[in-house]
Amino acid sequence: MAPHQLPAGTALVGGAVRDGLLGRLRARPDLDLVVPVDAIDLARSLGRKLGGSCVVLDPERSIARLVLQGWTIDLARCAGGDLAADLTRRDFTANAIALPLEGALPPGRGSAADLRLIDPCGGLPDLAARRLVAISEANLLDDPLRLLRGVRLACELAFRIAPATWELIGRHRQRITTVAGERVLAELERLAAAPEGHRGLGRALEAGLLQPWGAADGTEGRLEPLGPQRPDACGLTPMEAWALPLARLAAVLDGPTLERLRASRRLQQRCQRLRDWHERLQRSASPGGLLSLESLAEAERLPLHRQLEADLPALLLQLDPGAARAAMDRWRDPADRLFHPRPPLDGRRLQQLLAIPPGPRLGQLIDHLTAERAFGRLGGTAATDTAELTDQGAIDKALAAARLWLERREPEANPDRRRD
Repeated sequence: MAPHQLPAGTALVGGAVRDGLLGRLRARPDLDLVVPVDAIDLARSLGRKLGGSCVVLDPERSIARLVLQGWTIDLARCAGGDLAADLTRRDFTANAIALPLEGALPPGRGSAADLRLIDPCGGLPDLAARRLVAISEANLLDDPLRLLRGVRLACELAFRIAPATWELIGRHRQRITTVAGERVLAELERLAAAPEGHRGLGRALEAGLLQPWGAADGTEGRLEPLGPQRPDACGLTPMEAWALPLARLAAVLDGPTLERLRASRRLQQRCQRLRDWHERLQRSASPGGLLSLESLAEAERLPLHRQLEADLPALLLQLDPGAARAAMDRWRDPADRLFHPRPPLDGRRLQQLLAIPPGPRLGQLIDHLTAERAFGRLGGTAATDTAELTDQGAIDKALAAARLWLERREPEANPDRRRD
């Protein structure tokens, strides 16, 4: 899409301009354009001409999104009468710098100093000072999500928040509850994924932005170990880096808080389980305070691996790095019987071979055999995806263990049976 395909007076604004001036522009950034015409009609027209698709974001304020060949371009009609007035309605000075497209330089010609930028709010000196400054109190309150966005931007950009802006964020922290939970959660997920996200989430707690949603005070300590170097220290590969944002979220948000934020049921459960098991590890920690999976009793160890089979790396980030690396080696082995627990025979097979009806007793037997196998008390090869063994010797051992368990349970099942 060439600039001449857009109406005169169109300008690039927001994060792309800011990041370009900071030298941190991604290869394919999201673009925000202010246009002097109806943005929805323009986005639809461009979509038809160029083979893209248009999504209406805000019909009242004339905001639309054009998705074109892998690019995301948001178009908004200029508000306030002219471009300078539009910029003064934004959140922070760093985001209130515009580059009119007719003032852009052809590739390879000139420098940033030659660009014709519009900066009515003093964003350029704030960028140079790496300082995040709110344009006004009213602008922050126009969309209270901006209170949290300021913390996230400062974290992502490694900026300091100006004292007056920080005071406004703290003063109006309760207003964050007027924002849709989904939008708040999206900001928190971006914050958790930032390189210094542990510090950013700590600042959000310090400002009181999470407590109105139900986050507890005093959880900052859980964030301390979760710096950007932690995954490497604990032996995680780049493909396993997903564990760090999850561990950070779980450090500050429990299941009920995530439910209020309209998180998915799966995310609620993942974070709550990580919190529960972290607390159990703390209760069983050694005198020196080191957390260890081995400190758990067998009755707890197996449920841990069953509940956290997919998410265990996020818990291991809270352990001593040496212990975490050893555990990661076992977790990566799909045949490890404790870290990937499976019963040696599934319920259907047990019913066929032992004539056991479905019910609680069958479930208890499966749990027993799973534990026997996980802790090395049953031989045999690794289970298949259907949790069945094909090795007849292993099947016989599993059946012998099952019969022994059933015999020992027989007196409990028939307490009044007469013995002659």
